[in-house]
Amino acid sequence: MTPSAARPQPAIVRYHLVTLGCAKNTVDSMRLERALRNARHAPVDEPDDADLVLVNTCGFIDAAKAESIEVVSELDQNRPPDQQLYVVGCMTQIAEEEVRATVPGVDATFGVEAWDAVAASLGPADAAYDIPQQSVLPMGPSAYLKISDGCDRPCTFCIIPTIKGGMRSEPTERLLGEARMYAAAGVRELVLVAQDSTAYGEDRRDRDGLAALLEQLSAEVPEVPWIRLMYAYPGRVTRRLAETMAALPNVVPYLDIPLQHGSDAVLRRMKRPSLRTARRSLDAIRSAMPDVTVRTTFIVGFPGETDAEFEELLDFVEE
Repeated sequence: MTPSAARPQPAIVRYHLVTLGCAKNTVDSMRLERALRNARHAPVDEPDDADLVLVNTCGFIDAAKAESIEVVSELDQNRPPDQQLYVVGCMTQIAEEEVRATVPGVDATFGVEAWDAVAASLGPADAAYDIPQQSVLPMGPSAYLKISDGCDRPCTFCIIPTIKGGMRSEPTERLLGEARMYAAAGVRELVLVAQDSTAYGEDRRDRDGLAALLEQLSAEVPEVPWIRLMYAYPGRVTRRLAETMAALPNVVPYLDIPLQHGSDAVLRRMKRPSLRTARRSLDAIRSAMPDVTVRTTFIVGFPGETDAEFEELLDFVEE
């Protein structure tokens, strides 16, 4: 996607970035900030002080799309006449025409992972302006480390493969470099995120890629005392992964694993792993880490769900 004809920009663009959506979008916004910083443009805290406002949108569900449109519309209505408005990310990846039709004043739209293109559209700023490295680092004790993007799973309720494409693991050395950078900035907890974190390495034919990554993070970034794993996939929490998590002192006894339902019939319609598969993963992690905290999500009201299937879900939650 390319920007429409833009008004002339000052040598240094003062920008304000609004991030909507999930933790993975937060990481994407940090990467966009790095691209803008490398072009020596200047972040500002308030949209009223900006030459350019960017909105990193979410398009995962209808409510998120509605929020994205609402935020963009409000910024468009309240901006000064010489301020530009860029819309980037998931919603523009799948619904660029809707964004432009609803908010025709938008100056430019970019899809996912177009961070360098956004910076290039502004041109390089005055090289004498130096933005501190700290400006794009987490300002708290916790930081997200996005280990992959995209997804190969066939879940019928999910649009992520359409938005993001197939799963792509981040290079291990890049992740270790980001982790070291966060550690140097004082981060105490790394939260590993992805569409499917347990698929890490599968695109490189490494089925134990996540376990190996955890081992490297633990060994090479020991100054980060806590590593937390999010977005695991049922059936991919193997005994090898569970035992690795249990053996590493800085991997916290915590697992986020969306199970989605407690009825095999509904899970088949969702094209999700069976209850037997989910139980196998839960047994593996609880056997290796008896004190583990498991966080999960369930979808209620999936199309075709019967009262009996809903009761199966309640029974599974109780179990």
